[in-house]
Amino acid sequence: MSIVVRFNTRNLTRAQYDSVRGALQQSGAWPPAGCQMHVCFGDDNDLHVSEIWDSREQLDAFGPTIGPQLAAANVQMSGEPDVFDVITVESY
Repeated sequence: MSIVVRFNTRNLTRAQYDSVRGALQQSGAWPPAGCQMHVCFGDDNDLHVSEIWDSREQLDAFGPTIGPQLAAANVQMSGEPDVFDVITVESY
């Protein structure tokens, strides 16, 4: 079953986001297997990230890849991600 993940970042800046995303893209780790959709939104000094994944297992498998990149960019989390089962996804 697909899941929606809402990451609880604390004051994520555009520079931090770009650093992590760029490093993942450069290493060939982005996009990760199982990530259906990635959305980043908000102010440049307080961004938020949500994603839709095929499964919790695929999200968990990506953790060891993204974790060091988040640490290198000094990205702080305010808590564990919120994870919800997907009921419907529609694109128009």
